[in-house]
Amino acid sequence: MSKKIHESGPSGAVYGLGIIGAAIYFISTATGFWMGVLGFLKALVWPAFLVYEALKAVGA
Repeated sequence: MSKKIHESGPSGAVYGLGIIGAAIYFISTATGFWMGVLGFLKALVWPAFLVYEALKAVGA
């Protein structure tokens, strides 16, 4: 019996850098502490925002 190993290192690195970049952006534009916390939470789910806007742009 053999094991299949699926590695996704490069895509995980890109996603991680995206989270860091989004966190820096959202936190730097925050006007207060709780807006900074909200910015951090937004940074964790930024791909959902990206997909939503992309689908809205193409009219799906």
